Amino acid sequence: MSPRLKLRDIAFFERPVHFARPFRFGAITINATPQLFVRVEIEVEGKGAATGAGAEMLVPKWFDKRPELTPAQTVDGLRRSLEIARGLYLAQSGFETPFGLHAACIGAQVAACAKENIPPLAAAYGPAEIDKAILDALLRAAGTNVFDGMAGNIAGIDARLSPDVQGSDITQFLAARKPLPRVAIRHTVGLDDAVEGEGGVADTHENAGARYFKLKLSGDPAADAERLARIGRELNTLGHDYKVTLDANEQYADLAALRALIDRLDRDADLWPIASRLLYVEQPMPRDITRQSPLGALAAHGFIIDEADDSYDAFPAARALGYCGISSKSCKGLYKSIVNATRAAKWSTGTERFFVTGEDLTCQAGLAVQQDLALGALIGVTHAERNGHHYVDGFGETPAVEAQAFAAAHPDLYVDTGQGVRLSIHDGDLLTGSLDATGFATSVHPDWSTLGPLAQPKSRQEQLA
Repeated sequence: MSPRLKLRDIAFFERPVHFARPFRFGAITINATPQLFVRVEIEVEGKGAATGAGAEMLVPKWFDKRPELTPAQTVDGLRRSLEIARGLYLAQSGFETPFGLHAACIGAQVAACAKENIPPLAAAYGPAEIDKAILDALLRAAGTNVFDGMAGNIAGIDARLSPDVQGSDITQFLAARKPLPRVAIRHTVGLDDAVEGEGGVADTHENAGARYFKLKLSGDPAADAERLARIGRELNTLGHDYKVTLDANEQYADLAALRALIDRLDRDADLWPIASRLLYVEQPMPRDITRQSPLGALAAHGFIIDEADDSYDAFPAARALGYCGISSKSCKGLYKSIVNATRAAKWSTGTERFFVTGEDLTCQAGLAVQQDLALGALIGVTHAERNGHHYVDGFGETPAVEAQAFAAAHPDLYVDTGQGVRLSIHDGDLLTGSLDATGFATSVHPDWSTLGPLAQPKSRQEQLA
């Protein structure tokens, strides 16, 4: 039986992060954005108090892409999501399991955010970040690591939010988990990233020896096809085999535009280096168009949803439209990732294959990347997009003492280059061995004294004034 807990406090902090190079995806280019840190204090029934932590970027124009909003307004929407979630979680006065606490709050969270014109994907951000810190605290109180703890379903995940599966499906899935000892990085090629030459996609200094590549799409079939042909020519010079995924971040307007790109991939010899190694296409169309557009014959090419994954029923709905996969991102909720991985395992019978992928909305070195990596290793994600080491210079603005503490505690994950601590990538892989530390994948918490408080979000009325 899962331990029960109640919350004593939830605190939010942030730290600025400046990018080493612009990251352009969808309709936005990011050069800097804050990183969120969460600290919770819990009381575990019969075990006393414990403190847990989590972290994630406050990324603009991904959770909410509405054109009438500025990037700063969409970040404020995430801050407001956090504040609303904090109030709902702290209002639960009795002892409850971690998942029970999540389940008790998620419906009210989405409803309260809707009243403030915050969409469901952004609404889920607040609970997702609090849940990670709560799990960290509970694992510390129990004196166990995330892999052993989750194998015994320490969080108490059940089927109350996913009636298409049974609680026993989830517990059996978790009990059978053997964490992956290494997870391959999937190197992102943003829309402003160099293709040829020094710093290009085939530059091993740039791609860290990756065997998997994630290529961003603009939504223009002709322009995307031309750029993919250039990328394919460069990747063919690597000297080893590789696989690719494509990510449109909702930029393809409709099925007709998407079909135009897929036809080029099927017929254009210049695109064969990409087409022959393509694993799947991620979130090609806007989330609202996605829900109205069965893929039909296009489904044979393999599509997954990401931004359209804004509720516990999103994966079954996408399956009915012809999608075969869904992304795992800890910023969308670790419990939903586990439920979706359970579904994928249950649905994969005969010739049908469903899967969960590892996508990364710029998880930064330290807490964020470690917890997201552990989640992927737990549910069986063999390769995952990793942006943090690519777009940010190591630990960025993190104080050197804190970065060194993470490096000392997790020497398989980090290396001191002499110019700062960075992710240590071994033949294109990240190693997960040190993530079995007591707690949620970390032996170290940030130096809270160096963090600023979460900026006060402006109300929508203030933003429009």
